[in-house]
This record gives sequence, C-alpha cells and structure tokens, in this order.
Amino acid sequence: MGVVNVTPDSFSDGGRWFDTDTAIAHGLALVARGADLVDVGGESTRPGAVRVDPEEEQRRVLPVITELARRGVVVSVDTMNAETAERALDAGARILNDVSGGRADPRMTAVAADAGVPFVVMHWRAHSAQMQQHTEYDDVVADVLDELQQQIDDAVAAGIDPANIITDPGLGFSKTGAQNWELLAQLDAFHALGFPVLVAASRKRFLGELLAAHGSLRPTDEREDATAAISTLSALADAWAVRVHEPRPSADAVRVVARMREAGA
Repeated sequence: MGVVNVTPDSFSDGGRWFDTDTAIAHGLALVARGADLVDVGGESTRPGAVRVDPEEEQRRVLPVITELARRGVVVSVDTMNAETAERALDAGARILNDVSGGRADPRMTAVAADAGVPFVVMHWRAHSAQMQQHTEYDDVVADVLDELQQQIDDAVAAGIDPANIITDPGLGFSKTGAQNWELLAQLDAFHALGFPVLVAASRKRFLGELLAAHGSLRPTDEREDATAAISTLSALADAWAVRVHEPRPSADAVRVVARMREAGA
C-alpha cells in the first residue's frame, strides 16, 4: 500500500504532494515502483495534528482519487469522515481506511456496510492532538487486542460483512516507541482475531529513535532500510499488506520472503 498525503503537514512528506497534479503523478509513480494499491489521505494524523474540515479534505483528495481510479489504480481513502468516505467511493475508491476504526464518525460503519467494501479497522483511542496522552496499558498487546475486538464487534453490528474487515494494530497511535516494538514482536497474535492484518510502520518516529545518532532522530526520508526490515518481518508474519511511503524496497522484501517460502515448500 503506497501513501499519497495530499496535505501540507504530514510527518514524512507534508506539502510535497499537496498540489493535485503532483499527487496524481506521485500515485502513479508508487504503482510503477511496486505498490498494489494507493492510500490517498487529506488529513494528517501525525501526533499533535489539527483536524481538517470535511470540505477541505474533499477538495484535496477527490480529484486525486478520481484520476487515479480512472487510470486503473486500486485506491483506498484514508479518512475518518463518513461524508468524505461516501464521496471518495463515488469517485472510485475501493477501500476505506479509517484510522479511528469507526470511532471518530458514528456514520462511518454504516457507510462501509452499505458500500460493501473492505474496511480497515485500526486500533484507536483519541484524535492526534490528544492521542499521546492515552498510552497507558496494563499489557499493551492484550489490551490492544481487546479494544480492537470491540471495534470489530461494533463494525459487524453496524452491518459490515466480516469478510470485508482488515485490522491494523495502530502503530504510533496512542503508543510509545517501546509499545510499538512489543506489538510488532507479537504480530501473530493479531491473526488470532481472524482477519487480515495491515502494518503501517513506514518512517515512523520509533524507527527514527532506533536509528538516532548523537541525540538526533534519523531524518524521516532516511528510514527506508528500517521500514523495509519491518516489511520483511510483516511478510514473515503473513500480514495482508504494509503501508509504506516508498514501495520498491518493501516490494522487493516481500518477493524475497515469498521466494524463500517457495523454496522451502
């Protein structure tokens, strides 16, 4: 899953793809470099980010989704807003990726149910401005699994076909760096929920902390090798997809894992 942030303030590449034509070109380039689908978002969810009103979010993403879909790209829309989701689906999006897992907008699960499309349920506790104030867990893996199960139950109760549910442990969302590593170390536990798993670790702060030198975080665009390592581990753990800013290293990593398994079959 390649990432197109049509935003001025995303943590990794805010502003680089804010122009519509540039965002479209970037989406096509991601596919050329190995992305199977492209996730288009118009609202930054980095820690501390301020919410964007739906009209502005739609102004940013709808032309991009329309053109990428017209070109045959499989598009997911990264939104917490039900109205944006509806209009994105009308524009050609085929997957709803809601980082709140249906909690930010009470209409979202109904929209996903009515559309009958895949719906990503990410573990979520609070919006970006407050999320890092909600990192207390008794046992981060067990607690995230329990809370994610409740979100899944709510989605199914709203009419979403379980066959359309994809889960995401929500790395970096109400999680410390150490907690992210604990979740990654036990990705197998998320398969026990019975749904495909999306892993979104690309370029995140905990990788910058791991690779820090002389007290300074490794810059976001210099975290690709670490991201590809996470993609390798995710493939070994049978993840459904990895959400990445630069697809080629991760696509290559997945091919290596697939070929190794073929040789050992």
